[in-house]
Amino acid sequence: MPPAGLTRFNTADDGTARAALHEVCASRAWGERMLARRPYATTDTLFAASDAAMAELTAADLAEAMAGHPPIGRPKPGDPTSRREQSGMVGASDALKAEMLELNLAYQEKFGHVFLICASGRTGEQMRDAVRNRIDNTPEQEREIVRAELGKINRIRLTRIAEHAEGDAA
Repeated sequence: MPPAGLTRFNTADDGTARAALHEVCASRAWGERMLARRPYATTDTLFAASDAAMAELTAADLAEAMAGHPPIGRPKPGDPTSRREQSGMVGASDALKAEMLELNLAYQEKFGHVFLICASGRTGEQMRDAVRNRIDNTPEQEREIVRAELGKINRIRLTRIAEHAEGDAA
């Protein structure tokens, strides 16, 4: 039997389910593929569908997905999801925060989008080291790394949907 949150997602009207999926990933193409594959019998089938939908995204779809993510170190004000996911930067020193801002800007100038990483569980230093390592990648290499990182983020966020019990704070 699917978890209560997954059952609720499976039986939600399309508008409600679409809105929940948009909170997971800002790519409309990804969301529509996920919506079309409902119902999901298990969290694993939900993850498999997400991975398949992510693999099918075009460069434009990936850009749309990335546009939904704030830069590391600057979570969206009032957005508990981005604040939670970027919690590794909360206790970072001012010097580290300034370095991340500089690295984020250099990365964005080179690639045309925010530096995207699954930040959950990572320290500020680990995120800084990742952007330093990735800034020398080619755009093609970086696009596939971003696709993989988005997939990880989606799984974390989908888990919250699947496990969310009625009345719990998501």
